[in-house]
Amino acid sequence: MLVLSRKTGDRILIGNDIAITIVRVVQGTVRVGIEAPSDVEIIREEIKKTQFEISDSEPKELRSSETI
Repeated sequence: MLVLSRKTGDRILIGNDIAITIVRVVQGTVRVGIEAPSDVEIIREEIKKTQFEISDSEPKELRSSETI
């Protein structure tokens, strides 16, 4: 993992297509802006974990031709 110290307005570039901008830092909260192509999925980790937990708790419906 690369760990960087950045100030408001600083940017981090990832490859040729992704830019992360530090928009604001206030009392330990960092506001980040992300510019990326529309085909790049950007999702907060806590949202992904919640979606995973919900999908695991839902009963799955199988058709007779499906194999687990």
